[in-house]
Amino acid sequence: MIETHTLPPSGGIPQLPPELTDEKLDRVFFALSDPVRRAILARLGGGAFLVSELAEPFDISVQAVSRHIQVLVRAGLVQQERTGRISRCRLEVGPIYAAAVWINQYSEYWQAQFDALADWLGKIEARKPAPNKTGEER
Repeated sequence: MIETHTLPPSGGIPQLPPELTDEKLDRVFFALSDPVRRAILARLGGGAFLVSELAEPFDISVQAVSRHIQVLVRAGLVQQERTGRISRCRLEVGPIYAAAVWINQYSEYWQAQFDALADWLGKIEARKPAPNKTGEER
């Protein structure tokens, strides 16, 4: 039987970095839940873009892309600068980093699970009969 491990005694719930409230974390994960928004963030990783430039590869209207951008702005993932009717967007990595730090707190739990599985598999392997000279098990 595989030994199970529990999360650290801090109540089992990873603590948020101080700059990331529950509400902000919810907005970040909601923003990341859509493939169009993830694609927009990937494009912004290469630099700043106008909204019209961000909309080019998508088979949706500029207005629909603009609504996706507003979700990203509310989550703090995109900074939007307006000059008259022109809007330039750039990536803000802080909230993604903070969410990654929050997620990474679970790595201790998963590492313990993988270590227990490796121990268990090692015990099974050790119980296997040794092959004889012809390669058959005894």
